[in-house]
Amino acid sequence: MRLWLSVHLPLLPLETLRPCWSEPGAHVVLEHERVLVASQAAREAGVRVGMKRNGVLTLCPEAAVHARDEQRERMALDSVALCLLQYTPDVAYAEQHSLMLEVGASLRAFGGVRRLFRRAQADVLALGLTGHWGMAPTAQGAWLLAHAAGVAGCRRRVLRMETLVPVLNRIPCRILPPLAPYLDWLTAIGCRTLGELRRLPRAGLKRRCDEAVLEALDRAYGQAPELFRWIETPEVFAARLELPDRIDQAEGVLFGARRLLLQMTGWLIARQRAVERFTLTMEHERGRQAVPPTVLEVALAAAAWQEPHLTRLLKERLGRLTLAGSVIVLRLEATQTVAMAPPSASLFPEPGGTPADFQRLIELLSARLGDDHVLVPALVADHRPELCNRWLPAATAKRTATPSLPDIERPFWLLESPIELMLREERPFYGSPLRLLGSAERIECGWWDGQLVVRDYFVAQGAESACYWVYRERLGDDIRWYLHGLFG
Repeated sequence: MRLWLSVHLPLLPLETLRPCWSEPGAHVVLEHERVLVASQAAREAGVRVGMKRNGVLTLCPEAAVHARDEQRERMALDSVALCLLQYTPDVAYAEQHSLMLEVGASLRAFGGVRRLFRRAQADVLALGLTGHWGMAPTAQGAWLLAHAAGVAGCRRRVLRMETLVPVLNRIPCRILPPLAPYLDWLTAIGCRTLGELRRLPRAGLKRRCDEAVLEALDRAYGQAPELFRWIETPEVFAARLELPDRIDQAEGVLFGARRLLLQMTGWLIARQRAVERFTLTMEHERGRQAVPPTVLEVALAAAAWQEPHLTRLLKERLGRLTLAGSVIVLRLEATQTVAMAPPSASLFPEPGGTPADFQRLIELLSARLGDDHVLVPALVADHRPELCNRWLPAATAKRTATPSLPDIERPFWLLESPIELMLREERPFYGSPLRLLGSAERIECGWWDGQLVVRDYFVAQGAESACYWVYRERLGDDIRWYLHGLFG
C-alpha cells in the first residue's frame, strides 16, 4: 500500500539561530521588519507574530532581535532530508518547511508503522529540531495532518482512506495554503472546515477560487494524482555543523558529531554505499590565537553504514583524544566508501553471532585500546615458517592480499626459536627416539636477503605418539636436527 509520512518544522528559524539563541532572555526573529518567531520570554512580554520592530522594543526593550537567516534554515532542512533518506529513497521537499516521505514499501524493513514513525521522530530530535508529523494514504493528507497539530479530533496517523476522510473534514480551512486569500469570504459564509468546503457547489467554488484550491483538495482526498521531484543525493558526502557553544572536552564533541553521522547514514543508504574510512575535522578558535584544526580519522575493519555502530566507534576515539583548543565547528567527510554488500542469512545460523558482529567487536576494541593493541595474523608470501606470518592492526589487515597456501602439513604451534635436538642411533631424540612419518618438505630460500635456509622438514612421532615438526639443516658438512613446532 502507498503510505506517506510528512514532517513539518514550524520553529525552523528559531532552532537554527546562532549560539546567542541558547542564552536566557527574550529573543525575536524578524523578517521584513516584522516578527516571524518569538521565544517564550518574548511572548510572555506581549510580543506577537507580525508585530513591527518598534512595537517589540516598546513592549520588551531588552529583547535580542535577530534577522532571519534563510540559508541556515535551508541547511537545517537539507540535513533532515539527508537523514530521513535512510528510511526511503522517495523524499521530497514540500511547502512551509516540510518534507514528504513515501514509506509504504519501508514498513516491513523497519518493523511496522509505529517503529518507523518513532525512529524518524527520534532522528529529527537528535538533529536538534522539533517536528510536527503526519501519516496518511495521500501525501497532501499527510501534510495537512502534520500542519493541523493541536486541532481537536485530528489524528497524526491514519492508515486507511475511509478513516482519513472524516479526519480531513474536521481540519480548518486556514491550514490549506491555497485558501489563504479567501479566508474572510469563507468565514463570512460560515465555511470553516475542509468538510464544509467540500459540500459547497463545485462549479461555484471553481468560479470564485483559484484552481489550485480544488487541486489541493482532490489530492488530499485521493481524487487526483500527486507528483513530486525526489531529492537527489550528492556524489560525495561532506557536511559541516556550527556548534551552539564552544566545547573544550572531546567527549562533548560527540553530541554535535552524531548529527553529522545521522546525515551520513542517510546518504550511505540512499547511495547503497558503506563507509570504510571517515574523517571528523574539529575547527578551533580563529584570530590571533588560532589553532590548526584537529583531524580525527576513523578506519573500519569492515565497511558499515549503521549509525549506532559508527557513533560507538567515534565515541571511543574521542575518549582518547586531547583537544588543542575549544571546538566551534565540526566537519564530517566520508573519505572511503564501497558498494554496500547485500545481507545474507543462513538457513541454520551458527551460534555466537554473525561475522558482522565479530567485525564490529574488533572495531570497537581497536577504537578503545588503540590500533596497535588489537592485532590479527596476516600471511606473507614466503616459504620460511618463521617469516611467512606477521601481525597487523585489525583495522588494516583486511586490505593486505592473502597468498594461497600450499597443500602441506604444518603445525599450529610454532616455537619462537627452534630447539636443537641430539642424535641417538642416527635418529633425532626428544624425550624418546623420534620416528619420521611421510615424505619431507624441502625449503631452500632466503638467498636474496642474507637469511638463506636449506632445510628438510618432517613430521616426527615420539614413543608417546605425540607428533612434532622437525627439520634437518643441510648447511655445511654437519647435519643437525631441530624441533620447530608441535602438533595438537
